[in-house]
Amino acid sequence: MSLNLEQYVSEFSAQNINGEHLLQLDGSKLKALGMTSSQDRAIIKKKLKEMKASLEKARKAQEKMEKQREKLRKKEQEQLQRRSRKTDKCSSDATEGTNEQ
Repeated sequence: MSLNLEQYVSEFSAQNINGEHLLQLDGSKLKALGMTSSQDRAIIKKKLKEMKASLEKARKAQEKMEKQREKLRKKEQEQLQRRSRKTDKCSSDATEGTNEQ
């Protein structure tokens, strides 16, 4: 509707075309859905291309964020391990010092 192609809404609805299905449509499938105008198909295909690019960009950004989170988790875990080793060493040194006295 935002593309001023309201005349196709009823057929798309009747064929249960949702967002996921929409992204998989090509020119021949659009034509089979009753979209006889090549200009209308071109408008839809252009918009679909933009949407796919946007989705891919969002997917890559999500992956990047997940990698950053994982890197941060590993760094925090390494810091905790270092602190634990340092605490264990200090405890061990204190115990040895007490035993020597």
